[in-house]
Amino acid sequence: MGEMQKIRTGRHCVFVMHVHLVFVTKFRHKVFTGAHLTRMEEIMRSVCADFECELVEFNGADNHVHLLVNFPPKIAVTKLVNSLKGVSSRRLRQEFPDLARHYWRANKLWSGSYFAGTVGGAPLSVVKQYIEQQNRPV
Repeated sequence: MGEMQKIRTGRHCVFVMHVHLVFVTKFRHKVFTGAHLTRMEEIMRSVCADFECELVEFNGADNHVHLLVNFPPKIAVTKLVNSLKGVSSRRLRQEFPDLARHYWRANKLWSGSYFAGTVGGAPLSVVKQYIEQQNRPV
């Protein structure tokens, strides 16, 4: 299997779960530099590790970031997102005063919304066909 298909095991389950997350800055302001994104990746890797998740891929632009996270089924995506956004916002604004000055009024780095999409595994059409073709007892 490919790198993205590492099968993980829990106490009572076997799983491969990935989510694509996109966070945008408050008011879509263009505030990130390469240094900001480098430090943000370190912070987000640390938060993911605390949740027993793996940050598989990270990248961003001046006003948004993309994350690909491998996570266990016991983790609620909303709780992971809240921690990722909260911790990164707090630490980045502490470490980079230019960000703190930019958002002095809102005191928030991220927009309240986010995108989360599940990824990986077989296409939905293949899974649907597989389920349809199961031998149902009469």
